[in-house]
Amino acid sequence: MNPANRNYLYFAVFASGMTTLAVELTAGRLLGNIFGTSNLVWASIIGLILIYLAAGYFLGGWWADRSPQLWTMYLIMAWGAFLIGLVPLVANPVLRSAANAFDNLQIGILLGAFTGVLVLFSLPVTLLGTVSPFAIRLAIRTPEEAGRVSGRVYAISTLGSFVGTFLPVLVLIPTIGTTMTFIVFSIFLMLVALIGLWLSQGWKMAIRWAWMPIVILLLVIFGMGRGVKATQGQIFETESQYNYIQVLEEDGYRYLRLNEGQGVHSTYHPAELNYYGPWKQFLVAPFFNQPAVTTDNVQSIAIVGLAGGTTARQATEVYGPIPIDGFEIDDRIIEVGEKFFGMNQPNLDALAQDGRWGLEHSSRKYDLIALDAYRPPYIPWHLATREYFQIVHDRLTEEGAIAINVGRAPEDRRLVDALVVTLKAVFPSVYVMDVPETFNSIIYATKQPTTEEYLFTNLFEVTENPDVHPLLIEAMKITALNLKPVSESGTIFTDDLAPIEWITNNMVLRFMLFGDMEILQ
Repeated sequence: MNPANRNYLYFAVFASGMTTLAVELTAGRLLGNIFGTSNLVWASIIGLILIYLAAGYFLGGWWADRSPQLWTMYLIMAWGAFLIGLVPLVANPVLRSAANAFDNLQIGILLGAFTGVLVLFSLPVTLLGTVSPFAIRLAIRTPEEAGRVSGRVYAISTLGSFVGTFLPVLVLIPTIGTTMTFIVFSIFLMLVALIGLWLSQGWKMAIRWAWMPIVILLLVIFGMGRGVKATQGQIFETESQYNYIQVLEEDGYRYLRLNEGQGVHSTYHPAELNYYGPWKQFLVAPFFNQPAVTTDNVQSIAIVGLAGGTTARQATEVYGPIPIDGFEIDDRIIEVGEKFFGMNQPNLDALAQDGRWGLEHSSRKYDLIALDAYRPPYIPWHLATREYFQIVHDRLTEEGAIAINVGRAPEDRRLVDALVVTLKAVFPSVYVMDVPETFNSIIYATKQPTTEEYLFTNLFEVTENPDVHPLLIEAMKITALNLKPVSESGTIFTDDLAPIEWITNNMVLRFMLFGDMEILQ
């Protein structure tokens, strides 16, 4: 093998490693748009990709011994790249059907679609897995250099994987979408393979297989044009580095849905303020303090999990144009909130920051901190630990309070109970209410020792005050009527040990295995 072919062989290994990891991460988004991004989904994707790669390593070693030729390896690479381009084009119709099935909670169709799409990755990933052992076999000239060549090949492949880890997530998916990300890597690797065929066998061999990228491009041109989903009432969809984002409209109301869509993250109507969900219940938290609390006591608010700004809009109406810091890690969601959900209050500072880092580094103290970043199975563990709640405690004023929205199952309150016990490790007084006709609970905690009677007294006071917004009065009444006993035992979540996934995964598995549809609604 001449030096030019050897050097290009190493570049091909780099390209193959990059594409393999890019396919794995983009597969997570392809499936996550429909089935969510829980660790169960990711475990399935990563586990099967590893099995396919293991099969490829085994097959590649056998194949390389039978046909130790450069053109053989490049042809295998070309077919792997070609099949990568077919994956989203074949999977998208299946996934659109699965999206409709998810809306109607048709479990059989969901599991079939999920399994079918994962199987689609078996051939291309297995073929890509053959590249490294093939390259080692071709690059070794003497037994004495076997270790050195093997190390070099795996190092170069790993460097490619490093690039493939970041390029799709940070650059391509947010700018061109999931399907086109697959297409870009597919055509790139096909071109690498075709150039390799040309270098090793001449231009006639390369021309013979040049139909591959042409077919993929024609399929893209004539087979695309539809979005990720086609949900009734959909007026907008996009993808960010964190989420698939969808906006629906029905009877003048707009709804923000993310990823698989089982849950509404924000609601908006230009002429309505009361959306009969959990959002307005955040506003009650300060009224657990010692009477007589008025709306004037609340001079600053932080919202962790701003989404489309429903709580911020309600808080501005109830408390006036006080400063509100809204922490939302996904800047694309902030853009959607501003465009579709009236999130344009001058007093709202929408910050594209992680809810822990942003709150810890805030220079302001707040009278109310609303935490709306939980929804099973997506519970950011770093926003649910004793250490995080200590940060929240430190960012509150002396009469400050926190309110947390958390999902639950009808007969399973383990997550609520664990969060209550964890909060009790930091706050002197903790309360729980269940939002009627939902599977949401609101957990309240106050920086000062308080009692439930304070809420009832404050409710009587605000009811007699004609200047208090009726939305707040209604929210306080709902809270007072739906208070629940507070757990005295449970697991305290810490930064070192926060087994939240044990609870949420159990909820998901019950849903999948026993059809307990109420759990995830």
